[in-house]
Amino acid sequence: MNKFFKTLLAAFPVVSLFIANLSQAQTSFTGSNVVTTAVPVLTIAPDARSAGMGDAGVAISPDVNAAFYNPAKLGFITTDFSAGASYSPWLRNIINDMSISYVSAVKKVNERAAFSASLLYFDLGDIQFTDEQGNPVQQFNPKEYTVSLGYGQQLSENLSLGVGARFIHSNLSAGINDSRPGNSAAADIGIYYTKDLTLGARNYNLSLGGNISNIGAKIAYTNADRKDFLPTNLKLGTAFTMELDPFNTLTLAVDANKLLVPSQGANFNQSVPSAIFSSFGDAPGGFSEEMQEVVLNTGLEYWYNQLFAARLGYFYESPDKGDRHYLSLGLGVRTQKFGLDAAYLVPNRDRTSPLSSTIRFTLHLNLGAEEETTVPTE
Repeated sequence: MNKFFKTLLAAFPVVSLFIANLSQAQTSFTGSNVVTTAVPVLTIAPDARSAGMGDAGVAISPDVNAAFYNPAKLGFITTDFSAGASYSPWLRNIINDMSISYVSAVKKVNERAAFSASLLYFDLGDIQFTDEQGNPVQQFNPKEYTVSLGYGQQLSENLSLGVGARFIHSNLSAGINDSRPGNSAAADIGIYYTKDLTLGARNYNLSLGGNISNIGAKIAYTNADRKDFLPTNLKLGTAFTMELDPFNTLTLAVDANKLLVPSQGANFNQSVPSAIFSSFGDAPGGFSEEMQEVVLNTGLEYWYNQLFAARLGYFYESPDKGDRHYLSLGLGVRTQKFGLDAAYLVPNRDRTSPLSSTIRFTLHLNLGAEEETTVPTE
């Protein structure tokens, strides 16, 4: 039995990777070069607004969940204090007790800056341990959570920078033999540019965003010799908003994401800084394979009178790097103090994915006065 437990323990550090691969799995999956990391939940959009837009978020207008996608957007938050809570039953097509929860709050410091705090909680459901004969031995509930702080500061009327820091806890084992929860810390750095434009009789807004998230030490679940990379991720994107008339606006957002970790077949025994820089050229297939590692998120958001929203999104990942691609839909409603968003991943008739029919809900609370974010002229 001791040998059995040791074998089981050796597999536990990859439980998180297994969950990630489940979410990527589809019947026509052909790739075998998926880039894997520990704590993949850090790359999953937790809120319903971005989920309804294909997970696009780095350059869309800031809200209470802005820091997850780009802490620099906090500099342009207009509400004095806001809070939000999101919930999603996860992979319910195959597991009935897994979920992702996310709570966040933002407080303006002054006209040009704001702080944020958030908690991300990933409940992986109950796992029943058995012995070699299949007899129940122990039940365990793996879980992961992160506690994050963010700060965004306007540098000018159109430009802001932001930073974030988080503590990461990943408990995937039941403490058998020499197993232990994995802990790490990570940082984010982001930039955001937004510009109002007038062309003819219509008003427009162009926003650009960039963020490198989860820059941190590798995480270990057993001994110090085996450590896994965090999902350090580069996200670049743009959002273009058109005012159709005084009551109707439409936004198109496009994000591109690339994990800054070693590709499959590359050297995993290197430092985090080395892996970040080498990740742009370490794919065995050269530049063409590096481009396959870029995930694209595209979304549309329509608002009527800033009260009702409808969203449409598309998520695309190369067939050789995970083969996730799906359509998402979203709805939203806002009042002066409250807001509610919902998102739904549309099932694809030709593809079977554990992510099909995934839903997310987000509740917004605006508890402070609305302020104009302007920069005094000198």
